[in-house]
Amino acid sequence: MQLENYIRAELAKPAKDILLMTHIVLGYPSLEVNREVIRQMVENGVELIEMQIPFSEPMADGPTIVRANQESLETNITVEECMAFGQEMCETHGIAFLFMTYYNIIYKYGVVDFFKKSKSYNIQGFIVPDLPPEEGAEFLALAKEYEIAPILIYAPTSSPERMQTLASYADGFMYCVARKGVTGQKTDFDLEFDSYIDRCRTGTSLPLAVGFGISSREDITYLTGKADIGVIGTATINLVNDKGAEAVGPFIKGLRD
Repeated sequence: MQLENYIRAELAKPAKDILLMTHIVLGYPSLEVNREVIRQMVENGVELIEMQIPFSEPMADGPTIVRANQESLETNITVEECMAFGQEMCETHGIAFLFMTYYNIIYKYGVVDFFKKSKSYNIQGFIVPDLPPEEGAEFLALAKEYEIAPILIYAPTSSPERMQTLASYADGFMYCVARKGVTGQKTDFDLEFDSYIDRCRTGTSLPLAVGFGISSREDITYLTGKADIGVIGTATINLVNDKGAEAVGPFIKGLRD
């Protein structure tokens, strides 16, 4: 409930009809750049940030984030360095930070140790796309013990029954993938999407975050009143690639102005 309570408290503040969650790949292009990008994100109103610990086979990610994972790993960044960076960010900024990664990373690190350290740093949630709840009994038990929200994922192909099943395991919020496929491609919002979000609302009482292809003020405006959180990932990575970290702040500010 800790993360869910934070989200609902933020949504209750004036002029916050929708929250923003951003995504960075740790070590890409460097931790120094990550540090500056996060500062600009927080100063311009982002309420949640998912920090991706790089993995060699990021199956849910599109070309931009896959490349970022690969280039970060080529610098020999370690999970321990990523964990320490997460601790630093939690101590520096008063927003919610989450770790996003793939289960092999957590398993090799040591599942209990991963939870213990994350809890001590005040990490609020984990997003692990390749771990279905039916195969994650230990992970889910530790999530409950350490009060770190296991963020599960709805997709347009999820049946109402599957949505209810996932909701029974989830906490914090439900991540609603806006369309089929991987991250990075533009999402077209239409009546089919609206019907999908209605099914998501029926499937859970948790706040809804919508990601995959969210990249503009128009997207955030469209999601306002439908979702609780808009997730921006590839757009900011491309922005840093093209214009540098200093371009992130004005972009984030413009998403809700």
